[in-house]
Amino acid sequence: MRRETNYLQPLAAFLLLAGAEVAVLAALTPVVTQPAAAQFFDDRFPFLDPRWRRPRGFYDDDRPPDSSRAPQAPVRKPDAPARETTVLVLGDSMADWLAYGLEDAFSETPEIGVIRKNRTFSGLIRYENRKDAPEWAQVARDAIAAEKPNFIVMMIGIQDRQTIREDVKEKPARGAPQRGASQGQAAQPPAGGTAAEQDSEQQPNIVAPEQPRNRTPGINEFRSERWEQLYIKKIDDTIAALKSRNVPVLWVGLPALRGARSTGDMTYLNEIFRIRAERVGITYVDVWDGFVDEAGKFTTQGPDVEGQNRRLRTADGVHFTKFGARKLAHYVEREIRRGISATPVALPMPVVPAPQEKPKPGVVMPRPVAGAQVPLLMPAKGSEVLAGGAGARPAAADPVATNVLVKGDAVQAPAGRSDDFSWPRRGVAPFGADPVATLTTVPTQSAKHQEEAAKAAAAAEAREKAEADAIARGLTPAQAQAQVQAQAAASAQQQQQQQQQRSRWVPRGWDRPFWSLFNTLR
Repeated sequence: MRRETNYLQPLAAFLLLAGAEVAVLAALTPVVTQPAAAQFFDDRFPFLDPRWRRPRGFYDDDRPPDSSRAPQAPVRKPDAPARETTVLVLGDSMADWLAYGLEDAFSETPEIGVIRKNRTFSGLIRYENRKDAPEWAQVARDAIAAEKPNFIVMMIGIQDRQTIREDVKEKPARGAPQRGASQGQAAQPPAGGTAAEQDSEQQPNIVAPEQPRNRTPGINEFRSERWEQLYIKKIDDTIAALKSRNVPVLWVGLPALRGARSTGDMTYLNEIFRIRAERVGITYVDVWDGFVDEAGKFTTQGPDVEGQNRRLRTADGVHFTKFGARKLAHYVEREIRRGISATPVALPMPVVPAPQEKPKPGVVMPRPVAGAQVPLLMPAKGSEVLAGGAGARPAAADPVATNVLVKGDAVQAPAGRSDDFSWPRRGVAPFGADPVATLTTVPTQSAKHQEEAAKAAAAAEAREKAEADAIARGLTPAQAQAQVQAQAAASAQQQQQQQQQRSRWVPRGWDRPFWSLFNTLR
């Protein structure tokens, strides 16, 4: 009996301790917060973490960043001055980035305001993915009537690479078989649209993909002749709505996109935009050259408005970074500033008394109360070419500054100065005798020409004298000339050897003082 008691006591103590631990764990579980619980599961029991069983790509960090929407406009300060000029920007996601760049461009001009009225995934073909969606022409007309802008900017088109549907009542030809039930079922999509259309309604694409080509009546494929006619009509309707307020209208072209096919599509749309804009008399802004390389291909890098090499396009190959948006806005900004400066300003005429016909001698003529009045709102005379762009010209620079700062050459010391290490040494010119020689080691052109002319004259005289002596000794003129030339060649060779021999022992640089001391002691 005593042995059984000895076994039961440890067992009861173990069960009591285990029950106490379970009770404490059950009491603390509701109190633990979600971050602490996640850390607990990750550190000690990662297989119990419910996040471990979730599918890959659930976290926001795994998703690619959404570049179709530009950052929001900065909050306007209450004490900011009233806006005298407003710019209305209409269009799709590209117009959103354009407005963001214009806000940055006019950040130091608070009297110019930018108003965004864009629809990210819209186009002239389809404003929204619903049947009763309005047309962009009506949307633009309503926005203009509500905002009353001074300038209107339109940028749209990347979502228009799709088919255009039109209502066509097709009559079946005589003798043609009627469409059966199976054929009609195959031709008609299921209720609610196809799976691809349902997916596009939930999350539209950044750039509308090209639709597969078919010959269904009423469906006009992208780039077809009928498609172009219908698309031009939509452009004309939109431009008519933009011109309803009688203010300057700017239609901004599309930049190059990633991929040769997409770039070709943008070129095709830009040509249509340009022709229609010039036809009705509005300004077409071409931004193509600012976002392609030297070969005319799409590039993500390039010079910004200050000429620095920056990343201009995002990873999707469509939209812009902050520097790219600022560069895009540069093309529109200069047109807006040009339009503002071209606005006529009424100036009062100065009141000047009429001068006398013949002023009397000794009588002072009365001076006008005020001088000529000059308008301060003059157009900028500076260049509008982007720094580092294709049309930029290098400014004229000082050749000495270019050699020192660009090429890294040392400035030549004046003759006779302590840092003049040229050999053989040159003496300092007398004061006032040759001011150029005291400032440079290169002799003046006049002195150089005189020295060369004197040497040539002395050589010619010596040559003539040597030929005359040779003829006097009984040689023919040809023999005398050959002998003189041989002597001149031997003399030149000897002088060259002496010069090479002297150049071997010429001290240079820091060891010159040691050579001078060595020669003195020797």
